[in-house]
Amino acid sequence: RAMAAVGGSGDRDRAGRRLPPHSPSGLVLQTVEMHTGGEPLRIVPRLQAAEEAVAAGGLSLLSLRREVAATQDHVRRALVHEPRGHAGMYGAVVVRAGAAAAGAHLAVIFMHGAGYSTMCGHAVLALGRFALDYGLVAAPSCPETAVQLHCPCGPVTAFVPWDGRRSGNPVRFHSVPAFAVATDLAIDVPGHGKVVVDIGYGGTYYAFLSAEQLGLNVCSSKTRDLVNAASAVTEAVKKQFKLHHPESEDLAFLYGTILTDGKDAFSEEPTTNICVFADEQVDRSPTGSGVTSRIALQYHKGLIQLNQTRTFRSSTTGSLFTGKAVRATKFGDYNAVVVEVSGEAFYTGTATFTVEEEDPLKHGFFFK
Repeated sequence: RAMAAVGGSGDRDRAGRRLPPHSPSGLVLQTVEMHTGGEPLRIVPRLQAAEEAVAAGGLSLLSLRREVAATQDHVRRALVHEPRGHAGMYGAVVVRAGAAAAGAHLAVIFMHGAGYSTMCGHAVLALGRFALDYGLVAAPSCPETAVQLHCPCGPVTAFVPWDGRRSGNPVRFHSVPAFAVATDLAIDVPGHGKVVVDIGYGGTYYAFLSAEQLGLNVCSSKTRDLVNAASAVTEAVKKQFKLHHPESEDLAFLYGTILTDGKDAFSEEPTTNICVFADEQVDRSPTGSGVTSRIALQYHKGLIQLNQTRTFRSSTTGSLFTGKAVRATKFGDYNAVVVEVSGEAFYTGTATFTVEEEDPLKHGFFFK
């Protein structure tokens, strides 16, 4: 279960040379590959530059996020963009010490095609398993272990099945306080006219509306049509509604739009949605932070009660998460809830990526 197991010893030939060959000054990055509900997660267990920045400056995680974005963005581009990644790739850099980790088992910097997020539920579910299997928790307990993660939006706890040898599923996590920001907000969307959206916070901000308002069906319309419409909503909301976060303006941005089937009232039946975030990136999972936000909105509207579990389906893969509000709380001036999200995360492999200095496309390219 040691971290050295990542990449292993299989990346040398019989003469001891590193494989594949790479330029002496070139970057070598070892990753653990996972997916949650179909949404990929490329985990960087150790990024030396991030650890050095933490050790030298005593940086908070939000400060480290800014530092990595300013000085190490080539790492994100190399791993998330083509040819090593793809338009739907998602990544996470694990930080295990210093002020950034804030006493948690690990801190995490989330990466996507356009930059860095403040919260990612599918990644938290995967990282909970990773933390146990790669020895980041000193003494895991059976049948379930609590893993403390420090995310840019704040502390999150994952609860991970543990049988004494390896982690299992389903994993669940308790969110940062989630709340309704605005309900029934009229927004003028070019090409679609006036629509009514809700805005919720679940570690990051989303706009929500039924696809029907845009003349679409979240289950049967072409994904490209859903993406175009959701992106138009995101841009319109950004221009017409100002977000504020109670603790940090670093967190006060709209991450994306989630189109739903409109089934917000409590039901035993799954409700389907699609999340379009960052630069038209499509979540393959039901979206953990989106489920968190949507539960907070439904609770705020009186559509669900505490500890009523709802099931959320991804329109892209059909994968399922569950969500429920487990505790009412306050966050700044907002009436908020702590939401529990549950889903299944799986390993897909490990990888060693090399960056040759003479490669003109060494830091990746973005193709839409």
